[in-house]
Amino acid sequence: MRAALLIGTGGPDALEVRTDIPQPEPAAGEVLIRVSACGVNNTDLNTRRGWYGESGWDGGLTLPRIQGADICGHVVSVGSQVDPGLVGRRVLVDPWVRRESGPGWRDHTAYLGSDLDGGFADFCVVPSDNVFPVRSGLTDVELATFACSWSAAENMLERARLTAGERIAITGASGGVGSALVQLAALRRAVVTAITSEAKGPAVQALGADRVVAREAGNVPEAAALAGGPFDVVADIVGGSDVPAWLRSLRRGGRYVCAGAIAGPVVDLDLRVLYLNDLELVGATACPPELFSKLVALIESGSVRPVVAATYPLERIHEAQEAFEAKQHVGSIVITLQ
Repeated sequence: MRAALLIGTGGPDALEVRTDIPQPEPAAGEVLIRVSACGVNNTDLNTRRGWYGESGWDGGLTLPRIQGADICGHVVSVGSQVDPGLVGRRVLVDPWVRRESGPGWRDHTAYLGSDLDGGFADFCVVPSDNVFPVRSGLTDVELATFACSWSAAENMLERARLTAGERIAITGASGGVGSALVQLAALRRAVVTAITSEAKGPAVQALGADRVVAREAGNVPEAAALAGGPFDVVADIVGGSDVPAWLRSLRRGGRYVCAGAIAGPVVDLDLRVLYLNDLELVGATACPPELFSKLVALIESGSVRPVVAATYPLERIHEAQEAFEAKQHVGSIVITLQ
């Protein structure tokens, strides 16, 4: 089969598109999916670069690896102990493989495309528990924008306990996770202040933001706080030097939730701002098992809409990742395989 194989860490040339990769076979409890489309995400780029380093998140990358977490496709065969009625169904795949349940489940997780082979290939094998048939008029490309980005966004808002009427600031609001955060926060009837470039402002506002603050404005957290704060929640996927100011933009008892650090992972933290204002700092990565079924229900009800910025065939995955890294798009970039 065709696959984009990660053979090392570094730039896009660490990915090698090949046509001689053996097609996987489903074992007991697994299904084989013919992949139609697979979205591109920051996790793909971070894993390829070796960016996670000593964080311990990926448990030590094993190469070669087929990346790709945002999988949409059709089940073509199943292993033993799996309902054969899944064959032929169009499915989305929850990218979090949970090897145990109970309170310590986060210690026993693996992620498709980083710890396990993912969807930048004609076929992939996943546990049947991770497969969700979806009934929707959306195309396979549109559905391939949801799994990673939208589950990350929903996880952030659930962990931050965002409720109706609360004020939230969303950084990086034009990307896959950011645009999902805007829509999901608006669904909760929160008051949304979105941060993006001036050029992307109208597109982000159309997703449901009440206010848009241009990141070119300088001192963005202060400008955002003046426009829509103080905030109950800051949902940050950017990180970098603005983090201390985002903490100061929160009301007393506010919550800062983070699921990314594209502007830099190491920040200065004044503990007085944290404890004197009774703030909560929340990390959000591994998603609980019930979250994905909620996401599929939102898709099937038509409550959310995908934002596709561009598509690329598998053979042009290097261009797709370069375009993704340039951050000139709104929404998601998707690799097509059929």
